[in-house]
Amino acid sequence: MCNIRIKHLMRTLIFQLMISLDGHYEGPRHDISWHKVYDDFKAYPIDLALKIDTLIFGRLTYELMASYWPRADAMADDPVVTERINNLPKIVISHTLEKADWQHTEIISDKVAETLSRLKSEPGKSIAIFGSSQLSRTLIPSGLIDEYRIVISPVVLGQGSRLFAGLKNALNLQLQDTRSFKSGNVMFTYQAIQP
Repeated sequence: MCNIRIKHLMRTLIFQLMISLDGHYEGPRHDISWHKVYDDFKAYPIDLALKIDTLIFGRLTYELMASYWPRADAMADDPVVTERINNLPKIVISHTLEKADWQHTEIISDKVAETLSRLKSEPGKSIAIFGSSQLSRTLIPSGLIDEYRIVISPVVLGQGSRLFAGLKNALNLQLQDTRSFKSGNVMFTYQAIQP
């Protein structure tokens, strides 16, 4: 009798963020009004939303998202993505958030790397971190992030918060794909190369 071994594949953890041409993910006072989102770019989140089954946020991004997506105007503006995001399981990594009212949301305050590692080993689709750059910087040393999707917007801010500011060690990435949008946004997809 032949023994067949089936290799268990880990779920992919995707980090996605829009930055300015000079590397800022937000301007002064958390300004993101410079984000350019046209119709061709709106089609991309629909495709991504169907390939993921869990969302992860830091507290600030969670509060921003939770203040928009459950509202009626979000449903009117983007019904497919709104329905999907509202119904997906969501995890907020926070030491200060005490309550999460957005449906299907769980708060995790400790053993973050262990929890996410266990989540990645469970069956399912990909997992996505949208925004949450501070959270992502804390996860980089653990090697938990598999894919980086960096969307560069054609604007120079000159000041604001930089994506990888404070990172202590080198992060080695391999380019997997590029995609251009009519807005001038260009998305670079990188695979993390683990040491």
